[in-house]
Amino acid sequence: MSEAIAYYPGCSGLGTSKEYDTSTRAVCAALGLSLVDIPDWSCCGSTPAHTKDHTLSAALSARNLQLVSDMGLKAAATPCPSCLTNLRTANHRIEGDAFKAKVNKLLDDPYGGDVNAISVLQALVETVGLDTIASAVRTPLKGLKVACYYGCIMNRPPELMAFDDCENPMAMDNILTALGATVVPFPLKVECCGASYGIPRPDVVAKLSGKLLEAAAGLDADMIAVACPLCQMNLDLRQGQINRAMGTSYRTPVPYFTQLMGVALNIPDAEIGFGQLNVDPRPVLSKALSGAD
Repeated sequence: MSEAIAYYPGCSGLGTSKEYDTSTRAVCAALGLSLVDIPDWSCCGSTPAHTKDHTLSAALSARNLQLVSDMGLKAAATPCPSCLTNLRTANHRIEGDAFKAKVNKLLDDPYGGDVNAISVLQALVETVGLDTIASAVRTPLKGLKVACYYGCIMNRPPELMAFDDCENPMAMDNILTALGATVVPFPLKVECCGASYGIPRPDVVAKLSGKLLEAAAGLDADMIAVACPLCQMNLDLRQGQINRAMGTSYRTPVPYFTQLMGVALNIPDAEIGFGQLNVDPRPVLSKALSGAD
């Protein structure tokens, strides 16, 4: 298989979630999915822009989507659910001619509205396919128990995101199952972790993320796999804050699902990036895999 798709890493992909970016690139390359960088891409506006100006927010995303169109491609994949929401929201709003005209007044290169934005998760499931992923496994994750956490915006609202089930998504579950892991039925897989309230309201994040850690522990999961940089930060980086606030003592690894794919595909450690995480998954991984039959 050899297929190309435009790749939008998002700002966090080159900073706080660099390990998500590097593992995504490595995994897609190993599976024959070519991620083509968008030249001169810029911030999509993420969460703050739409609170200030909906037209400006759409224009920030539309600029990047038009760059994809200029590349001769009709689809762009991003690992970040927040970026995905912005890109898809811009496309949805631009379907209205009056709004599209307002947006294009802000752009040097008017956007035609012809590029589809999808998540890397969706690209792996729909473009690569579970059979291809399973056949590429070199180190099965047998013996590893994983809770898959999607976060609250990867699949919602369903009429906008148009991928997987909005209440019980299974894409990540199915990928990890194809890798040989045991995926526990995680009932809080689309509950909010507290999102960007980590700074203004750490008590909210401690309560919501603490609930997720508690649920995973109650299912005897070895770790929580995630697909969102902000979710990963709240559950991993803030785990000490959660423990202090809630009187708990969690040391639960929270890797990106692409990092676990990297292990199964024998991607080099440097590209997987486990060392960038607060709670290193490698000891738990080693113990689980060594105990596998």
